[in-house]
Amino acid sequence: MSRIGREPITIPAGVEVKIDDKNHISVKGPKGMLERDLAPSMKVEMKEDVLTVARPDDAKQNRALHGLTRTLVNNMVEGVTNGYKKELSVQGVGYKVAKEGSKLVMNIGFSHQVTLEDTKDITIEVPNPNTIIINGIDKQKVGQFAAEVRMKRPPEPYKGKGIRYANEVVRHKEGKTGAKK
Repeated sequence: MSRIGREPITIPAGVEVKIDDKNHISVKGPKGMLERDLAPSMKVEMKEDVLTVARPDDAKQNRALHGLTRTLVNNMVEGVTNGYKKELSVQGVGYKVAKEGSKLVMNIGFSHQVTLEDTKDITIEVPNPNTIIINGIDKQKVGQFAAEVRMKRPPEPYKGKGIRYANEVVRHKEGKTGAKK
């Protein structure tokens, strides 16, 4: 049995979970609502305030889906309860970010400003000119949006300039050794 897959998921107070016959799950909580179609072979059962995920047999595909299904459901419950947050740091001389209405405006060393729009699932905060905080209830969408922002100017290894995750460590390279004599 999968160690992750067999763990039960406790549903906190204020969260509603509905599972239909076709393994479509909807989770509604204080922060919003998430829906997902799960693999048809997985069995998600709810008893009182506990969800469990079971697999029909030990086939390779079902073993692979067991832990994944449990993690996806747990992320949905966690998202509608607490939400998810990714923090990005902008480093470089003259690099700065600002929030103008629902747009994120970035000056990151190009000849033009780079703008990104808030989506309905994602909210962007800019507490200072060098920090971007991305919030949302869907873990996958928050991570994807953070990766897209980071890809606008990824950190480079020689000077360390660029956009990086707050906890990311960028190893510096030495560069050229100098002119030959």
